[in-house]
Amino acid sequence: MTRPRRSVLYMPGANTRAMEKAKSLDCDTVVFDLEDAVAPAAKAQARQQVAEVVQQGGYGYREIIVRCNGLDTEWGAQDIAELAALNIDGMLFPKIQSRSQVDDIVEKVNQAGAQELPVWVMVETPQGVMDLAAFADHPRVAALVMGTSDLVKELRAVHEPSRLNIAFALQSSLLVARRFGKEIFDGVHLDFKDSASFHQACLNGREMGFDGKTLIHPSQIDIANEVFGYSEADINEAKRLLNVWEEALQAGKGVAVLDGKLVENLHAEEAQRVVAFAQAIAARDT
Repeated sequence: MTRPRRSVLYMPGANTRAMEKAKSLDCDTVVFDLEDAVAPAAKAQARQQVAEVVQQGGYGYREIIVRCNGLDTEWGAQDIAELAALNIDGMLFPKIQSRSQVDDIVEKVNQAGAQELPVWVMVETPQGVMDLAAFADHPRVAALVMGTSDLVKELRAVHEPSRLNIAFALQSSLLVARRFGKEIFDGVHLDFKDSASFHQACLNGREMGFDGKTLIHPSQIDIANEVFGYSEADINEAKRLLNVWEEALQAGKGVAVLDGKLVENLHAEEAQRVVAFAQAIAARDT
């Protein structure tokens, strides 16, 4: 089933007002964050607040993910124990670098009574990037999330608009994601007040092949939805392509022509993906 994930918005678990606001935002996915966005002294309270808002519900079509603390911290295991069995769509874990980490996470998630809960993993260290193929194929791993802020720090690099200095890491992670059929989301854009630079960052991520963008502020949602979504023109063009492709197949042909351009099976597959995406959005909105 196609599930749009153009905009993946982090919301701090310590901020109940922000989590409540998420019910009215047009993001596809909400990530209740117990890790970076929560001070050590507030971890337990934030966990309780996330549990309460999840149990209250009211988020409609929005996918609910909880970013836990790592199992190497004093809070990670308890995050899983208290939240995994609630009505959430997945759990996101930071700084994953090995298959053994994923195995440990899955074991604890299962012990918490959530044997089918999808696991999302963050790719944000050199080892995580280099060894990604060793754990991205795990059957419980549903999505990969680039942690570009931590990655830049770990590389001793600097944040720069073109992101050419981390392009290899981004592209190699994309290759692994596509090899194993996993969703993959681009890292956050820290300068949320600069909409022009954010738009360019989204275009950069979309052109690379990312499925969506992780966000740190609601003001970024509309741009992410636009760039990682499809326009009416895109959808209509996809439908036209599928029509001529179907006519060609019925005529026993292996290729078709639309507006003077050759149409092959690969184009039809992409058009089917566009139409399925549009149908998912339409079904969700109704």
